[in-house]
Amino acid sequence: MTDLAQLEARIGILEDIEAIKKLKHKYLRCLDGKLWDEMEDCFVDDVKTSYFNDEIKTDGKEATMQFFRMGLIDDIVAIHHAHQPEIEITSEITARGTWGLYNFLVDKKGDWAQRVGGIYHEEYVKVDGKWKMKSVICRQIFHEHWERKDIPSAQITFRGTPQHAARL
Repeated sequence: MTDLAQLEARIGILEDIEAIKKLKHKYLRCLDGKLWDEMEDCFVDDVKTSYFNDEIKTDGKEATMQFFRMGLIDDIVAIHHAHQPEIEITSEITARGTWGLYNFLVDKKGDWAQRVGGIYHEEYVKVDGKWKMKSVICRQIFHEHWERKDIPSAQITFRGTPQHAARL
């Protein structure tokens, strides 16, 4: 392989890694903003997922989206952060990744909150030149839950809707 061909191949891998990072960021933005129609584009039709250390598993895009719609109702405000990506391109059309997770949720009506730390393990596939999630496994390291009334000094101000924040 020539030096130019090697350079082109290396740049291609970097572009694929960056595209997968953007896919993950879109997934999180849509999750927090409850942008379900836009989020559907992140997955292949036969996506498989596992959340809460295998407590919830879905098979297929429709079941996955139903899980999100039912779990993140309007009363719940969430922020999900994924960081420290380790992405490996395994072929021209496949990849896998591992991400750290930090998640904070507040139920405005139920007046509870929770923090979650964990690890995402994912597989990706390139379909028609676009990376999509093929498999998502989220393993929790910790899950902290509390009633907000138990902390009398706790105050929270909601500034707009999650949909608004997702579109800024």
